[in-house]
Amino acid sequence: MNWPDCAIWWHVYPLGFCGAPIRQADASPTPRLGRLTGWLDYAIQLGASGLLLGPIFASRSHGYDSLDQFRIDPRLGGDAEFDALVAGCRARGLRLVLDGVFSHVGVDHPALQQVLREGPGSERAGLFDIDWHAPGGPAPRTFEGHPGLARLDHADPQTVAYAVQVMEHWLDRGIDGWRLDAAYAVAPTFWGEVLPRVRARHPEAWFLGEVIHGDYPGFAATSTIDSLTQYELWKAIRSSLADRNLFELDWALRRHNGFLEHFVPNTFVGNHDVTRIATAVGAQGAVAALAILMTVGGIPSIYAGDEQAFTGVKEDRLGGDDAIRPAFPETPDQLAPWGQPVLRAHQDLIGLRRRHPWLTAAATERVSLTNTRYAYRTRARDGGAFLDIVVDLGGAPAVTITDDAGRRLWQQPA
Repeated sequence: MNWPDCAIWWHVYPLGFCGAPIRQADASPTPRLGRLTGWLDYAIQLGASGLLLGPIFASRSHGYDSLDQFRIDPRLGGDAEFDALVAGCRARGLRLVLDGVFSHVGVDHPALQQVLREGPGSERAGLFDIDWHAPGGPAPRTFEGHPGLARLDHADPQTVAYAVQVMEHWLDRGIDGWRLDAAYAVAPTFWGEVLPRVRARHPEAWFLGEVIHGDYPGFAATSTIDSLTQYELWKAIRSSLADRNLFELDWALRRHNGFLEHFVPNTFVGNHDVTRIATAVGAQGAVAALAILMTVGGIPSIYAGDEQAFTGVKEDRLGGDDAIRPAFPETPDQLAPWGQPVLRAHQDLIGLRRRHPWLTAAATERVSLTNTRYAYRTRARDGGAFLDIVVDLGGAPAVTITDDAGRRLWQQPA
């Protein structure tokens, strides 16, 4: 197995986690990233093998409106704090993946503003997708209608070179891979040009693309991206538990089997863009969701705080992400005690996953199915080892996991 095949990610949104101001000016470097370094032992105790980070580069507000992807956001600190984080991960055997935004930049990006001033003949004009004949003068084309985000021109060789340069810079500095934000908004042929060039210098680097729906296998093949975000399964797990309709989960797992024949998806039940799982289905439902996540194929990630039953609603408004991207305490010792039962369930289920590494590529098959009770078998690709899982929503969520010798490995309620 290659190292990503056994990865279990702790997914962190650093600006929120470290308590950085999101919409207020804070230009003076402040070493907030050190707070995350202080949580690395917690990540190990959880059972994670790596950190999957949200954006840490200089930006205007939330990190996805980048101003300079060669510089650590001053709200988090600088090179010293980044180097300390890399060193801390290395000392503990944790892998580190950064979030790269290569579909767009913030409209205040200095290079974009220079191009708008200088016109089409500007040296870096090829980087940006600009309407030179817009009413009122040249204007960048926006990303998904957001006025603060300007699209890059992915048909231009300058943009290919830019993405390669950014990726190689931070891989040289010690990271292990990249999450490619909004990969779905960029032609997969662009990634197919960029990633082989990066792999030539960093052959063990891992690349995760954010793709929400569509032809997952086709996108993976053309882009050469290693893994894609499995939003279909995310949706099915949540909806099945909330609506007590396990037929949806069965349908999604059959689709998931097909994806696994082509690539290994990134699986999850929470991230920085969606309402918290404990809010969506309750704390017991969140544990049941995790049990499903940990017993199907894929490369799983746990969104920081979900393992403590954090709650929060994603809202479609300015600041609507704040509740799902909160500041964490200075140290894990300051966490509230009520999160301990869900944390323990995460540790147990992640431990089960790590003791059965074949689960990464395993396929599932239905054993029996009703609206509220679903039994499925997850079997190793070589046809040998298997686990039997029963999800029962007749009352409070209940899950039982049994191995191929008939031994009960885990159950909810305990």
